Amino acid sequence: MRSEVIARNYADTLLTLAQRNGGANTAVEFQAAADELASLLNTEPRIRAFLSAPAISMDAKKAALRGALGGRVPELFLRFVLVVVDKRRDSLLREIALAYRERVDEMMGRLRMDVTISHAPDAALQEEIRRSLQTRFGREVIPTFHVDPELLGGMVLKVGDQIMDGSVRSQAAGLRRRLMEAYLPAGT
Repeated sequence: MRSEVIARNYADTLLTLAQRNGGANTAVEFQAAADELASLLNTEPRIRAFLSAPAISMDAKKAALRGALGGRVPELFLRFVLVVVDKRRDSLLREIALAYRERVDEMMGRLRMDVTISHAPDAALQEEIRRSLQTRFGREVIPTFHVDPELLGGMVLKVGDQIMDGSVRSQAAGLRRRLMEAYLPAGT
């Protein structure tokens, strides 16, 4: 839990830095940079191992980050990342990037949502679902689609740690439960 709080504090600091140096546009630009950094750390286990190795000097870690990110992300964002390394919080870079995305989404009124359906949706169905969810939730929705062939129909939505199960399977289970609990008079 402590690392989550620290990551949120760094994310808040980065958002404040972005707002003071260009406002919403800079915040969105930093989000793209943070997403790129998180993607790099997620896909390259050797980079994660390099950054978390205590035997590697801070200067070597900072030089590697400058080489990997320099020219690809805004300079101010890169300097922020280097300060995170200076503070020996480099193991939290992925968590900071994720917390920062959440902060920018809140600021921009966006809602990220996992949508699980029974079959791969085409572009038209994705757009229809996205528009329907925006109408229902009253703000911009950024869906990430997942396929679960075991769903008979309907969909399962996940926002943060909240799950809304509108699948046919869960509706059938609910109907079964209500039928089992129903009172049947004797002699019927």
